[in-house]
Amino acid sequence: QVQLVESGGGLVQAGGSLRLSCAASGRTISSGGMGWFRQAPGTEREFIAGISSSTYYADSVKGRFTISRDNAKNTMYLQMNSLKPEDTAVYYCAARKFAGWGINTSDYHYWGQGTQVTVSS
Repeated sequence: QVQLVESGGGLVQAGGSLRLSCAASGRTISSGGMGWFRQAPGTEREFIAGISSSTYYADSVKGRFTISRDNAKNTMYLQMNSLKPEDTAVYYCAARKFAGWGINTSDYHYWGQGTQVTVSS
């Protein structure tokens, strides 16, 4: 059974940084595409970054966030710099059964439970 567990969320001031982790079990993180999504209250879950053989970012985070993975630790990361209050959301990691990444929630087969990120102004 595939499990994804996020960690690293918290409260940070605007302009600060956080690094989220997504530890995988039941599969190797390199065996398929993975991504990060976020969901603020009253909004739909939105794609922010994906990684497979390449990386891709939503315009809202491009240049500030970096997605990466450590195959030896079977963990994916999201380094978030220059955080803004509008980045406040629950952040989810997701994994696909197949290679590649997608920007829709339906492109992913496995999800973590989410970790809260709050950016104060």
